[in-house]
Amino acid sequence: MAAWSLSDKEWDALDRLRFTTTDAVVFRNATIILVSAAGRSKASIASDLGCSIGTVDLARKHYREGGPQGLIPGKPPGRASRATPAYRAALRIAVETPPQELGYGFSVWSLARLNAHLLKRTGITFSEDQLGRIMKQEGFSFQRPKHTMKGKRDEAAFQRAAVKLRALKKKRSTMTPSSR
Repeated sequence: MAAWSLSDKEWDALDRLRFTTTDAVVFRNATIILVSAAGRSKASIASDLGCSIGTVDLARKHYREGGPQGLIPGKPPGRASRATPAYRAALRIAVETPPQELGYGFSVWSLARLNAHLLKRTGITFSEDQLGRIMKQEGFSFQRPKHTMKGKRDEAAFQRAAVKLRALKKKRSTMTPSSR
């Protein structure tokens, strides 16, 4: 391999990239190119930066092929998410709509119920863990519902029943064992 050389403009561009990035990989890759141009060997660069010689070779290859932009990792390979933009839109609409307005007999979404609803709407289903992660990505939080009747009950009837219950409890505690 021929010795690395950089013009002042290239050096400045790499230095600027190195100190403006928050990505450790980009910082390392730019450093590899700069110290390569300073005449360091692949083995000493790898040793000092705690990476392999293969990583040094790869950073150099990316720089030769794409310049400073070649040092920035692209999107990682992998299958596209099944949580399409249409699915995410349906999720947002469902979460922001009370289930009773959609014809359900419950008042609080659970992950299982939301998953079943979205399966009907979109034909896509996820595990509850994955659905929770997608909800977090969309800015929603979730927790187990606290089941209570407060606000749904007749408060006057509830108070009358509570008074009657206290009276029954008092009556029972004042009875002697022989009068039972």
